[in-house]
Amino acid sequence: MNHLSISGHLTPETRCRVTRFADSSRPFVSLRVEGEAIEIAFLASPGSAESLRALAAAATEAAAALDTLTAHGK
Repeated sequence: MNHLSISGHLTPETRCRVTRFADSSRPFVSLRVEGEAIEIAFLASPGSAESLRALAAAATEAAAALDTLTAHGK
């Protein structure tokens, strides 16, 4: 991954979109996270599926932590 630091707030309206670019000589997948004022695109080439799985696992862990925080706040 190239060095870049971005912050954006996820809201209930945040959208995620996956687009496959399989027809090019260098196939890749685009994972876009789109909000009101920010769009982040992750471009993943063949061989980087494990990085996407790690990202998905971290997102699942963060969602569970948020669920716990929300449950304790009630």
